[in-house]
Amino acid sequence: MAVSVPILAIVVSLHLIAFVFAVGAERRRSTAKVVPDQYDEYTFCRYDSDASTVYGLSAFGLLLLSQTVLNGVTRCLCFGRGLVTGRTTTCTVFFFIVSWTSFLGAEACLLAGSAKNAYHTKYRGVFRVDHVSCATLRKGVFAAGAALTLLSLLGLVFQFYSFGDIC
Repeated sequence: MAVSVPILAIVVSLHLIAFVFAVGAERRRSTAKVVPDQYDEYTFCRYDSDASTVYGLSAFGLLLLSQTVLNGVTRCLCFGRGLVTGRTTTCTVFFFIVSWTSFLGAEACLLAGSAKNAYHTKYRGVFRVDHVSCATLRKGVFAAGAALTLLSLLGLVFQFYSFGDIC
């Protein structure tokens, strides 16, 4: 178990940094306003920043790296010595499923949010049209990814501790 503490520290650190990036992505979502073109009678959407795309993709990468590190150490519960049946094995498999389910949900939210935030349309309509709107990312997509990141972290930590009791 000497390798346990550094591995667990790396996994927790990567998850927490990914959480901070996901929260930062939610706070820095792009906003847009319709402005008239100075050369013709068209309007277009002017977006203020694209920082949340970078934050979201950074959180995506860190979360993927963290999941890879821990599943490499535990051999994804599939390879190596077989798991002995019992209560700790049931807990390990349960937390493995929780961590993977929340991991996949977080990755989907972060990737979809980053892709949608990066999608910007330039020309939206003729200048004299009322109520022209610009496409922006909905509130809560990156926040859901951040929440699922923490749930994945809890699942991984409990999985790692219960896996340590088996081996």
